[in-house]
Amino acid sequence: MRVYVPLTLPGLAEAYKTGDLGTGLVAYAVTPALREWYLSDDIEELEYAALNRAAMASLRLLAADPGARRRRVVVAVDVPDEAAVADPDRGLDPSALGEVRVSGGVRLAKAAAVHVDADDAEADMAAAAAALEAADGGDDDAQFVVDGAEDHELLWFATQEIPNLVDLPD
Repeated sequence: MRVYVPLTLPGLAEAYKTGDLGTGLVAYAVTPALREWYLSDDIEELEYAALNRAAMASLRLLAADPGARRRRVVVAVDVPDEAAVADPDRGLDPSALGEVRVSGGVRLAKAAAVHVDADDAEADMAAAAAALEAADGGDDDAQFVVDGAEDHELLWFATQEIPNLVDLPD
């Protein structure tokens, strides 16, 4: 199963240094609830929806880490189907659509690709991260700013490009 792990650039740098994405990860995938919500049988559309859910989770990580560069990061990695489990009690909770818990450790070497915002998205990501708390509280203007983050498509990078993304030597 392909899962999408939300990170920040410092989180990606740490994963690159250790070779490990972590254990007990929260990630996003094509779950039955996501299929029902998205109303599509097209796997590419469903994978894109899961990627976007992970991008929103990455934005939340940015809001919690004021020192991180304001670029969302999502690592696409393949794990055994039984390793990614959706919480049945949260299946139809809109905030948990596509969310899975990945059991066991996940090695960065298993990553298929990395998705990162372009440099020109940083100002909008900074504004969206700053507006997130107010948006969660029901502020429509703040929600508009947060929704604007989705106007930026994440760029695709091969895993060999990670050192360049995090400014580390090969």
